[in-house]
Amino acid sequence: MVERGDAAPLLRWAEGPAVSPPQAPELQPGGRGWGGGGGGRVAAEPPRRREPAALGASEVLLQSGRLELGDVEEDQVVAVFVVTFDPRSGNMVEWCLPQDIDLEGVEFKSMASGSHKIQSDFIYFRKGPFFGLACFANMPVESELERGARMKSVGILSPSYTLLYRYMHFLENQVRHQLETPGHYSHLAAFYEDKKGVLHAGPGRGGSLPPVCWLPSIHRYMYPEMKITHPAGCMSQFIKFFGEQILILWKFALLRKRILIFSPPPVGVVCYRVYCCCCLANVSLPGIGGTVPESKPFFYVNVADIESLEVEVSYVACTTEKIFEEKRELYDVYVDNQNVKTHHDHLQPLLKINSADREKYRRLNEQRQSLLYSQEVEEDYSPCEEDLFVLFFLEQNNRIFQTLLEVSASQDKTLTAEHARGMGLDPQGDRSFLMDLLEAYGIDVMLVIDNPCCP
Repeated sequence: MVERGDAAPLLRWAEGPAVSPPQAPELQPGGRGWGGGGGGRVAAEPPRRREPAALGASEVLLQSGRLELGDVEEDQVVAVFVVTFDPRSGNMVEWCLPQDIDLEGVEFKSMASGSHKIQSDFIYFRKGPFFGLACFANMPVESELERGARMKSVGILSPSYTLLYRYMHFLENQVRHQLETPGHYSHLAAFYEDKKGVLHAGPGRGGSLPPVCWLPSIHRYMYPEMKITHPAGCMSQFIKFFGEQILILWKFALLRKRILIFSPPPVGVVCYRVYCCCCLANVSLPGIGGTVPESKPFFYVNVADIESLEVEVSYVACTTEKIFEEKRELYDVYVDNQNVKTHHDHLQPLLKINSADREKYRRLNEQRQSLLYSQEVEEDYSPCEEDLFVLFFLEQNNRIFQTLLEVSASQDKTLTAEHARGMGLDPQGDRSFLMDLLEAYGIDVMLVIDNPCCP
């Protein structure tokens, strides 16, 4: 059986061809159509659309009345920029619009440390109240001044990361254009004029910046529609990469721990892992999460972000800089390749896979295989593994908190081994996790799972 969802070219970005001569013009008649034309392999395949009968997770919630159809995000590109590597000065912003926007540090965020070793990459990052997406490319040149290589990134900033994927194709196309014909910014300027967002200052805030949009309203109880370069494969690759350890990451994400993922370049696929980690912690029950910080995707971070990370109590981020491993005060959980570890003694028990974790992983894989089989039989080539993945953990999280709320509202407030099993947890193996969960979410329940001999 062919796993169609795994055919998405997420992991083939770094294997893309070297920069080639410019092809067809990027601009389409009327100034639209920014997503088309002349991209590399990742962006070359147009997204497939699901048939109307195949409801996704967001559609399911829409039918249940939990979402508002009117709350759809509009385009809000607040900046477009070109970053270059200068052999004498290092990374620098060579051009941007608007010219008065603060882009300090963007030159390092949009060109990850170690990128000189690869041909191309894409990077998601956070810059103050905004999120950015940049496409990087490296082209060999016969120039002593440039030391044999020309490296640039073309990127944009927006108040929300959930719409950035729309412009991946355009940015990938434009960075190659900038490498081949440096200094020609007319297409980028026209793009900015077409897509720029107007940011309104709120009451009593004067000219202050807008709040960060971690999740769009239409997906407040679900997940952002971040089907970045392809509508399938992101979650599938995440499951395959971490295996049973996604259950470890799930617990840390639900506890709102600071999770830092290390990987050498390319960093684009690691940004997907940041996104997937955040999806593990969704809860749709009202009243849950008021006492805990939001799970914030910071995406790519570097040493310039150390100060801002020092004050964060919850985030998920990735980096290519190994020095972060030594800065233990900045994170709770460090992920190096498939190795998940923590330096906190009280979190060590959460690193062990227990029988309930294995059962959840088995059920997740069974559901995936059933979905893939049904797609083959029905010849539906529009995989919705992303919906399956998100709903699986959403339902798991809702079941846990529903039980905890019911017990906290009962007379004796006693949480038993039977309750734990009903939540899909291991009474003994997940005892430490349950204690941390009750404390983190401020749920008034008495845990009486002390004796391993208890039923």
